[in-house]
Amino acid sequence: MKRAWTAVAAASALLLSACGGGGDDTPVDSAGATINIGSVYEPQNLDNTAGGGQGVTEALNGNVYEGLFKLTDAGTVEPLLATAHTASEDGLTYTFTLADGVTFHSGKALTSADVKASIERVTAETSKSARKSSLAVVKEIATPDDRTVTVTLSAPSISFVYNLSYVWIVNTAAGDLTTTADGTGPYKLGEWKRGATLSLTRNDAYWGTKAKNAGAVFHYFTDATALNNALLTNAIDVVTSEQSPDALAQFENNPAYKINEGTSTTKLLLAFNDRVAPFDKVQVRKAVSAAIDNAKLLNSIWGEYGALIGSMVPPGDPWYEDLTAVNAYDVEAAKRLLAEGGQPNGFTFTLDTPNYDPHPTAATFIKSELAKIGVTVEINTITSDEWYTKVYQERDFQATMQEHVNDRDVVWYGNPDFYWGYSNATVTDLVKQAEAAKTEAAQSDLLKQANKIIAEEAASDWLYLYPQIVVASSALSGYPLNGRNSQFFVYDIVKS
Repeated sequence: MKRAWTAVAAASALLLSACGGGGDDTPVDSAGATINIGSVYEPQNLDNTAGGGQGVTEALNGNVYEGLFKLTDAGTVEPLLATAHTASEDGLTYTFTLADGVTFHSGKALTSADVKASIERVTAETSKSARKSSLAVVKEIATPDDRTVTVTLSAPSISFVYNLSYVWIVNTAAGDLTTTADGTGPYKLGEWKRGATLSLTRNDAYWGTKAKNAGAVFHYFTDATALNNALLTNAIDVVTSEQSPDALAQFENNPAYKINEGTSTTKLLLAFNDRVAPFDKVQVRKAVSAAIDNAKLLNSIWGEYGALIGSMVPPGDPWYEDLTAVNAYDVEAAKRLLAEGGQPNGFTFTLDTPNYDPHPTAATFIKSELAKIGVTVEINTITSDEWYTKVYQERDFQATMQEHVNDRDVVWYGNPDFYWGYSNATVTDLVKQAEAAKTEAAQSDLLKQANKIIAEEAASDWLYLYPQIVVASSALSGYPLNGRNSQFFVYDIVKS
């Protein structure tokens, strides 16, 4: 980070991640309050196995749907619907005991059959879940009784419990969940008005601790100015992730608002299609990466906020290393590499760019930078839906821009079938070895080795790590700060 964090500030950040910048006292009227939330991430649909995008995670994960385990805002994994679990000595068999008295919003009792079906939804051939490949080790699922689930793996998986925190447990009888929802969480889905809002209402029959408010409404915006104006006019109470640092001045030194800086896992990528020419050449990818002044880009968009990391691994991951010196900004080196890659006179490529901030601005900057080495960028602006179909599903692209929100996602470079098509047998083997490791230390060592190769081969250009800035009304407390993996837990938020 460009800012220096003191020990006091770091301690404060940890405290705020738990309490959202407020005290623990709940105002008397907070249980009847509705929390209005501003976001630029509207879901594509409401099913996280059907390409719902980060918006569906932000709105529904932990609020409407729950997993056997929960990934907290601080990054730890805690039991949720699984009250206990054991693993065999060989690491191939896991047995989970389900919480008692849990019901879905429809009234149906949770059973082991629902857990089995929910895991199988993620691993199904038609699944679009980003964690599908991570759970491919699931060999067999048994349900000896309604509260017991036994999962047999084809190989040891040190990340198995962590990966289960991504699996929503859904009602097996629910049917199509792209526009409806039936979870076990503290909120029920209210109404989704596409292009405008998505509402949640408190589940008063919730099996756990009841939500501290009556519900929430997510308000969706396509640009940062409108988002911030909504906060200034009290149309919303909180912005889940600030998109415009220039707008922060209007909230600073204003007692009506609080600016919070959390810890981000979101990386902005210039992702090459490594399957197609000329990006199938390592030298060309390295040349493009070296020709872009990432520090200047970050400063132009975020000022003093954000960070350069030089790889897919953010500082919160156990295997983080600062790799910003790899493929560092060097125009002359970029020209040499371009010639070595068979493109001495440059080339032209199309950059598929999502139409929301900050992608168009960053794309224009990249176009200007690459012109210095004779590379012409044709910007093709597309919607989120178009990006998902064209880039993620059909792989019909040369290069694209996208933010990747998950932690521990460098492992996707070990999967040659992922949308960017990076294929290196050594990396794939290191990722497999890391997943089979007996200890977290061994896992970290192997993934550091893999990450260094990925960075050295410029599999993508990791432009910068987003800052995680939550701006809220001073009347609000209990909101999450880190937005880990785009989650935004609503249930502890109170409004005085």
